Amino acid sequence: MSRLRTLLEETSDTVFTAEMPNVDGGGMASLIKNVERLAPWFDAVNATDNPAAHAHASNTSMAIAMSMHGLEPIMQIVCRDKNRLAIQADMVGAALHGIDNISLLTGDDVTAGDEPESKRVFDLDSAQAISVANSLNRGTYLSGRKIAPATNFYIGAVENAAAPPLDYRVQRVLKKSRAGARYLQLQICYHADRLEKFCAGVKEVVPGMHLLPTIVLVKGAKQLTFMNDKVPGIDIPASIIQEVQASSDPSEAAYQLTLTQARHALAQPAVRGLHVADFRHDDTLARLMVDLGRTPH
Repeated sequence: MSRLRTLLEETSDTVFTAEMPNVDGGGMASLIKNVERLAPWFDAVNATDNPAAHAHASNTSMAIAMSMHGLEPIMQIVCRDKNRLAIQADMVGAALHGIDNISLLTGDDVTAGDEPESKRVFDLDSAQAISVANSLNRGTYLSGRKIAPATNFYIGAVENAAAPPLDYRVQRVLKKSRAGARYLQLQICYHADRLEKFCAGVKEVVPGMHLLPTIVLVKGAKQLTFMNDKVPGIDIPASIIQEVQASSDPSEAAYQLTLTQARHALAQPAVRGLHVADFRHDDTLARLMVDLGRTPH
């Protein structure tokens, strides 16, 4: 049974999720080190699926390994690299190992990665993949072939509150909700007004949808500039980057920016917690969680 589902559907607790760092080497010891760092603070952690179109250890293997070592995974499945057969195989393979949390997303284009000659698949989009997961929960593959017992996925997705067309974003949430999604991890948003409008719209149009906005721990202006220039879908106002860069202590200014964003996000309607991405990999992760009132478990 998904603890994430219980927390979001049956309690009013603030929920925290995070990203498991990619594994390219170091074996299981590398993963265990990160499990030990994340487990005290987070209710569930993403097992990503070739994020930003870069190849890494597979989503299914990462999710299984995380579960083996006591960390509840959210297994992401990206439509960019897989047709409907492979997507269903990922899902049923995850269910075989007791993995209940999944998140379906279309994925960045291959031009965002280091192998841009890769062939795109995009047999399904994210809303269609959500519908496939819902079908498996009802006991059938997309073809209608029966699967018994049915899967028991707690289905999530991703949305971007800050990317145009802004007026269509809430309708995308409604579409994903109707397909079967119950929670959304939002892309990082550096526009407070856009996040406010999006969350208010979701609360009105898609009542019951659980939002987990992303906040990102960065070391300074250089990482902010990189995200703004190189990460699809992220737009950071120049004034924010300049404020961090001009500070007498850019590292501390970047931390305070993240803390302010976190508190602002938690105050929005339909928001049930936060998704935390850590690009600093230092003691500020624990500092942030304590500053937000989290106690380790």
